Amino acid sequence: MINILSCEIEDLVFVQLIAKKTWPDTFSNILTQDQIEYMLSWMYSLETLEQQKKEGYQFYLAEKESEKLGFTGIEVNSEPGKTKIHKIYILPSAQGKGVGKALFQKIREIAKVHNQTSLLLNVNKHNQRAIDFYEYLGFANIKSEINDIGNGYVMDDFVFELKL
Repeated sequence: MINILSCEIEDLVFVQLIAKKTWPDTFSNILTQDQIEYMLSWMYSLETLEQQKKEGYQFYLAEKESEKLGFTGIEVNSEPGKTKIHKIYILPSAQGKGVGKALFQKIREIAKVHNQTSLLLNVNKHNQRAIDFYEYLGFANIKSEINDIGNGYVMDDFVFELKL
């Protein structure tokens, strides 16, 4: 059974570790190694994660038999009535085993408790595996956006939405 646990500040190290194990597998055919390293150090430093938690992001870990398998970071009311999924990653060895579905179930529960009307997330336009999974869950592509993230890099994403 997969358990979904709320992260405290001291648990954010697991978020960082999972990201470092997951990103090279997820993005090695999409981004350069330099961009992966830049984004990991920018988005997954403990200082950044702790600041996000202080700003109201909620982090959850997926665990089975005490092994941390994945995580999500969400922001309720990122836009009025909408919960933004800022981060969701599953260890490559745990993909296809229900971990992502369990995390999404938790996200839906939280959104419904807060009377949210939809979930939003960004996905790299070239991450077809993730796009397929989000579409399987019922998300729809609502727009494209390019965000400058500094150091000469951009995030070239689709924005997906799931109506609740």
